[in-house]
Amino acid sequence: MFTLDWIVIGIFAAVLIGIVVWVLKQKQNTSGDYFLAGKDATWIAIGASIFASNIGSEHLIGLAGTGASSGMAMAHWEIQGWMILILGWVFVPFYSRSMVYTMPEFLERRYNPQSRTILSMISLISYVLTKVAVTVYAGGLVFQQVFGIKELWGIDFFWIAAIGLVLITALYTVVGGMKSVLYTSVLQTPILLLGSLIILVLGLKELGGWSEMMRICGAVPVNDLGDSMTDLMRSNNDANIPWLGAIVGSAIIGFWYWCTDQYIVQRVLSGKDEQQARRGAIFGAYLKLLPVFLFMIPGMIAFAIHQKWIGAGGEGFLPMLANGNLNADAAFPTLVAKLLPAGVKGLVVCGILAALMSSLASLFNSSSMLFTIDFYKRFKPETPEKKLVVIGQIATVVIVILGILWIPIMRSVGDVLYIYLQDVQSVLAPGIAAAFLLGVMWKRTSAKGGMWGLISGLIIGLTRLGAKIYYSSVEGAADNLFKYLFYDVNWLFFCGWMFLFCILVVIAVSLFTAKPDAEKIQGLVFGTATPEQKAVTRASWTKWDVIHTIIILGITVAFYIYFW
Repeated sequence: MFTLDWIVIGIFAAVLIGIVVWVLKQKQNTSGDYFLAGKDATWIAIGASIFASNIGSEHLIGLAGTGASSGMAMAHWEIQGWMILILGWVFVPFYSRSMVYTMPEFLERRYNPQSRTILSMISLISYVLTKVAVTVYAGGLVFQQVFGIKELWGIDFFWIAAIGLVLITALYTVVGGMKSVLYTSVLQTPILLLGSLIILVLGLKELGGWSEMMRICGAVPVNDLGDSMTDLMRSNNDANIPWLGAIVGSAIIGFWYWCTDQYIVQRVLSGKDEQQARRGAIFGAYLKLLPVFLFMIPGMIAFAIHQKWIGAGGEGFLPMLANGNLNADAAFPTLVAKLLPAGVKGLVVCGILAALMSSLASLFNSSSMLFTIDFYKRFKPETPEKKLVVIGQIATVVIVILGILWIPIMRSVGDVLYIYLQDVQSVLAPGIAAAFLLGVMWKRTSAKGGMWGLISGLIIGLTRLGAKIYYSSVEGAADNLFKYLFYDVNWLFFCGWMFLFCILVVIAVSLFTAKPDAEKIQGLVFGTATPEQKAVTRASWTKWDVIHTIIILGITVAFYIYFW
């Protein structure tokens, strides 16, 4: 890091502080102001926040590392702009009509209070154990690599970077709420895009171009079935990412994440109307087409450069682990450290800071909102609005502390960070996805049907995770049907079968229980909207929204054709 780099970082920090100070001068007297930015956000802020919230250290570390270790296979999860379109076109009208603050609150409107409690618990626990801890862990790892500092003041620099990142982000999230998240995202998103684009261009220049990357990576086998690093669709007999499992599993996980998870949907709920919310989703869908090229491809470039340097008789480009294997998770920070000139490196570090802080800020805000609205306010409905804001701020601080306490455990899974996240989400998503999908699509779905869909998903998911922990640590465990079902079955196929089972549970229980009252589900299910509600939705889009949607779908199809 040169002086110019530190100047660039200082300018970024000053602008960020300026935005937060401006936000603090805005009145935020109610929980709606604090958690949903007064429901006055425009499509630019919504789309930028969707993208910036999604892109975190699991991408900078995990996705680039996956590209360096196994190539294109995990791109199914990242080329999902089409899934955000489903949020904008299908779910935005229902969420807008319900006038809810949270996704658990929507389930209460559609089903019952028990469903709301179950989803709130699942969401809060998963946020602390996965999103908060993983983002903080990977953030510390990134800065340790980029700055090249092992220790500072006798303390492991990992901890200084990780905890410092959390404290700074928590500070402006606690005091500024959703407006801080939205408007800092407008600054952070272009910096992140520009910094990552510079790495892509300089990486290709160092390597010798796109065709050289495809040549080197295309010659590296990833299994014994003829697949290479450049193959997106791998044999259905591949042990890790079979093509059918990848398509089904990524769609289920994507539907849960993009259409039902508070972490993402809260950005859309902050829109001033259906039009701004939908267009924000479309803008976010455009941006979501980029991570494969900005993070995964650079990981493949780093691997190809490493292979080329080794082939030329020199030292490798990427660092090695103590066991002699390639440290794939160091791909992105190594590109930053070795290829970027002074000043540009500072800009890219700002981009990394932007990704980490934006993800954490969104996470803190969503988590505190879930606790405040779905737990505290339910039991104390007469609480003044200003006190709810304070409760939300306290909840954010507690979540920060819990996330930090979980980091030591997360350090043990750093070498499989991105796959670890998707694996956990593959058992978290099916039950929630089934409850939301049938709740919106099928009028006959009963309150108990939706509730038992959530419960069955939670039970099966916890059983699967418990079996993985047990059978991974116990040698010579006897083969039996339980082990086959909950451990041996490929994680993607398990996700698909689990989703189907939860769907069947919802349908079966619904058919044997009382159907929902027509007035209760008015406007919350297909076929129940009033003429006035339909008119509002129809007036919220134009031909240009349709044209942009077709363009996004066309790019997605072209991507699959090219990398098939």
